[in-house]
Amino acid sequence: MRWFANLGSTHHGDPSRLVVTVLRADGGGTAGAGFVLGPDTVLTCAHVVNDALGRPMLETRQPRLEEIPVVWDGGSERQSARLLHWVPPRGRDGGAVREGDDEWFGDLAVLRVDGPDGGLPTAPDRADMSADQEVSAWYGGGGAATLARLTVASLHASQGYLDGTATGMAIGPGYSGGPLWCGSERAVVGLVVAHYMPPRDAATGLPLPHSPQHLIRRSWAIPWQRVRSELEAVGAEGMVPPRPPEPDDPALLLLTEAIADILYSPNERADCAKRLAQACGVECGSDVTPPTPEEFASFLVTHPRALAVLSGILRRSSQPSHADRVLAAGSLCPVPRMLTPHEYAGMRKELRNADRDVLARIPEAVRAALPHVAAVPGGESLDALLDRLEALPGDGHSANGDRRVPALLRVLEYVGALSPPTRRAQLRMWADGVAQRLGIARSALSERRSDAQAWGRSVRDRSARMRVLVQVTRAERGRHRMRIWCDEGAGPRQVSTDSGVAYSATDGAREVLRVLDSLTPPADDERPPLVEVLVDRASLDLPVDEWAAHDPDEIVPGVLGVEFPLVVHCPELLRRHARFISHWRSRWSRLDSGKTLVVSESMDPDALYFKLVNQLDTVRVCVDVPPGPRDGIVQTCLALGIPVVVWDRGRDGASHLVQHMADVATRELPDGVRDYRANAQSSPPEFPGRPVLAWADADRTVPRLHLNEPQESA
Repeated sequence: MRWFANLGSTHHGDPSRLVVTVLRADGGGTAGAGFVLGPDTVLTCAHVVNDALGRPMLETRQPRLEEIPVVWDGGSERQSARLLHWVPPRGRDGGAVREGDDEWFGDLAVLRVDGPDGGLPTAPDRADMSADQEVSAWYGGGGAATLARLTVASLHASQGYLDGTATGMAIGPGYSGGPLWCGSERAVVGLVVAHYMPPRDAATGLPLPHSPQHLIRRSWAIPWQRVRSELEAVGAEGMVPPRPPEPDDPALLLLTEAIADILYSPNERADCAKRLAQACGVECGSDVTPPTPEEFASFLVTHPRALAVLSGILRRSSQPSHADRVLAAGSLCPVPRMLTPHEYAGMRKELRNADRDVLARIPEAVRAALPHVAAVPGGESLDALLDRLEALPGDGHSANGDRRVPALLRVLEYVGALSPPTRRAQLRMWADGVAQRLGIARSALSERRSDAQAWGRSVRDRSARMRVLVQVTRAERGRHRMRIWCDEGAGPRQVSTDSGVAYSATDGAREVLRVLDSLTPPADDERPPLVEVLVDRASLDLPVDEWAAHDPDEIVPGVLGVEFPLVVHCPELLRRHARFISHWRSRWSRLDSGKTLVVSESMDPDALYFKLVNQLDTVRVCVDVPPGPRDGIVQTCLALGIPVVVWDRGRDGASHLVQHMADVATRELPDGVRDYRANAQSSPPEFPGRPVLAWADADRTVPRLHLNEPQESA
């Protein structure tokens, strides 16, 4: 037996103990099942989470801050879990699952469980699914009597089809999300998703009399190999428990040497190991014999929070510099996290008690605190964002070899700047404790705190504008497909359900206006909602701003770009040139003070690239060149991370639009362009331009899009 009892994977004698029960939040019983993925994580189906929260079963929108009750191992005490990673159910076209479909893709959710460390059973081994495997599944409660025995009848890229035995339990409601345990592999090989129910009479809805020709006890599952690829696609590959370290792992060797030097006395090592095990929620292998330095070091590079706990123990010892030595050695390994379990729980408690409007602005705080970090948080859960921040290094403002302020501490200082005074003080006390354990100089943290205070003062009165996002893709000639989201300030929520409809310009305008009419803007905000049109790079000149409803029942024509500030945004160009995302964010942070570049003659895109690539104080480009070379110049600006680009769609000679907009402040351009469009309709000779405004707001998220990506097929 290893000294730290749950180090490494364990073969389970009773695999039903792997089942985690996902309960309905309203107390209405079992929504489905899940299984242990890591020390504090559970994997289930997204539709089980939807059911638990009382949402439509195949809802694609990501839950935000809701808590989901779970229990395991026959326990009666509920624990709270929150969404960590979300892979929504999706149809073959990448959109919402259509009514009546009995197969779909995606449909995964990783939950983080709030509870004592070591409370969850050890995560099982996983193996690829293959045809003819004999597997077992359990109802969400994990009761022994609910065992269903199945065979993998057929395996495809995204699904495995399962046939149940003629006797015993059949898969049904409440089994979804549960593990498929393969006894021969001693591993989980997939998870249950859905069951094909017996046919029913179309008129009465009652089951038809049994026929030998009916499909009997057929279910389908997601194979583990597909689960793995889906999780990797959303950045959740780190959810898989780490493998035991190699004997020549540099971090392991340095930590082994450090433990042998620092805790050379067996009694000291035993006492320290017991304190470490207790803090990490694992059992001690012996009350008398200490772990060897090799066992001790192996635990530090395998348990994600053990190194942080040890550094705290050593920081409070008679030789606090020993903590710096183990932290430096552990930094060579990707497994250790920055926070101890106690610190992580404290952070979660503070954020759980924060105002919802503060939580909604955390991505904005991240971008302000970390202007040069390329990874842009967007569309992910709060827990996933915090995980990513915890793994980022400190900033470059340090001297004399002092430890730098980690990214997570910087961000939470900015979150504190948005919070009421009492909550801000509690966050600062928490940050002070973490900084002291890490050996960060108080002056360094105070400097970041001062930066956060200055930023907080500048944004406290700036409210997020309501917006409607419309993804427009070309269909047959003169028609377009659309997907629509609303964002009242807490992130995009999809309001369109059918992405297969092809709209004319008139019908498209009517649909967008219908969504806009359904919104209720804040009473104290008189600004009309911003309409953000999401397009690919070939559609940047698509005249969506000129679409008019011309509804025969209405008095006014309903021109989108006249009634509302309408901008275009091309996420494709930023995504394809991700190395410039940090430039984009840095420029956006200078929006009110940055420079404007006017391109008034044809310029080779390469020459423009050399001019702009490192000119981070240029936040706005006005393009005043003929249509031919203009496309390349506009796309170069957007790819380089210029957040605001203005041009005249119909310009032949010198553009009146560019001259007119020179007097409009950059932040006011959406409304300035709207006014220009209205003037162009009423007085064309005086306002001859057809303005296009590309607007990429780094403080607001866009939904995950499927632009020019291949469709999945079974």
